[in-house]
Amino acid sequence: MTNKNSGWSRNKPFLLKPGAKDYIWGGSRLNDDFSKEIPMYPLAETWECSTHPDGPSVVASGEFAGRTLAEVLSANPGFLGTHPRTHGELPILIKLIDAKEDLSVQVHPDDEYANVHENGQSGKTEMWYVLDAEQDAKLIYGLYHDTSKEELKRGIRDGTVEKYLQKVTVRKDDMFYVKAGTIHAIGKGILLAEIQQSSNLTYRLYDYDRTDAGGNRRRLHIDQALEAADLKGATLPKQPLRVLKYRRGCAAELLCRCKYFEVHRMLLNTERCRDMVGYRTDGSSFRVLLCTNGCGVMMTQDREAFPFFRGDCIFFPANSVQVKLHGRAQFLDVRG
Repeated sequence: MTNKNSGWSRNKPFLLKPGAKDYIWGGSRLNDDFSKEIPMYPLAETWECSTHPDGPSVVASGEFAGRTLAEVLSANPGFLGTHPRTHGELPILIKLIDAKEDLSVQVHPDDEYANVHENGQSGKTEMWYVLDAEQDAKLIYGLYHDTSKEELKRGIRDGTVEKYLQKVTVRKDDMFYVKAGTIHAIGKGILLAEIQQSSNLTYRLYDYDRTDAGGNRRRLHIDQALEAADLKGATLPKQPLRVLKYRRGCAAELLCRCKYFEVHRMLLNTERCRDMVGYRTDGSSFRVLLCTNGCGVMMTQDREAFPFFRGDCIFFPANSVQVKLHGRAQFLDVRG
């Protein structure tokens, strides 16, 4: 449930309200599990932290409440920090995704391809963190072996393309780094958080011959997908060694670090200690906390207390004031 508190000012964190998408493969878990209260079904995706025009998020607390995040960052460029990868714009997009059914098999272009063929747009590399998965849930990650464009086109035409697609069993807390150009698809029964470049470029390669609510097949982008795709056999993704680092009331582990973003998992548990966990940003970059489980309270230096709940997304501008966190919760800590 999104909180709409007031009282936070510049360089203090603020809550975000997401944009939403009703793609045909979505379900109801984003409302059921995260209390989004969005009157939409299916509710496939919430764009929790986004300045992309296809799904902007809106500030939901403080002096900027009601303005889009894009408007706030445009008026306050210092909130992004001095790190060169920001280039004056928010470089990331954070989503929650509920795959009640299989997503289409798709490809995202890299920066070089997108710059040439998509009017200078960014490509789309992404990372998935699995929040929940049904037993035997699977996703598609690359190809089993080197495959030609002609083989894939023929497989799409005759309905046998799936034999080329590498399927991976998914479990809760798995992490997958999906480099631009990787043929991929999230399978049914998976609930996940996605951290990606701020891009909405998707080339749909195969969609199981499904039709939309109007009885129409969704558009495919076969030629573009095959031009942008890595057609070499992909190594079966293995879960990396993850090491929790503990301090009083908190533990954290690195999930992913790449040229576009850095993501940590943070476990907060101060229920049995009086200390609160301090959190802030320096001048180099912003941070985003996405609460994926639990709840708690955030306290500012002037002793104002703000509750947070599962599903809340909190934006910390660069050079933020320090806040204190108290409660029992899990976060994805995303750094630009």
